[in-house]
Amino acid sequence: MAIIDRHGHISSGNAMEVSVRDLKDHLSEYLRRARAGEEIVVTSHGRPVGRLVGPDAGGSEPAMDAVARLRAQPWVRAGNGNPVAGSEPPVVVPAGTTNELVDWVRGD
Repeated sequence: MAIIDRHGHISSGNAMEVSVRDLKDHLSEYLRRARAGEEIVVTSHGRPVGRLVGPDAGGSEPAMDAVARLRAQPWVRAGNGNPVAGSEPPVVVPAGTTNELVDWVRGD
């Protein structure tokens, strides 16, 4: 059974759909509802773009389980602990005039 709230949003069961515009206009209300356990699906032009849920909803995945789940993805490669190529520390450029900086770059 679908329920329509006072703002005209459709809610079926636990999930409610709300547009981005209406979410902005009534953010406090939707945050209260999410904190109370309701799931709010945010839509843009009728298409889902996000989900607003309370702090206890599905956020209990242990970190190691999350890492294992990511490593199982074919496009994720685990690092080896070494710095990424091309990630040298930034060069510290001395203060001075343009001519002094050009001389410094040239090694003069």
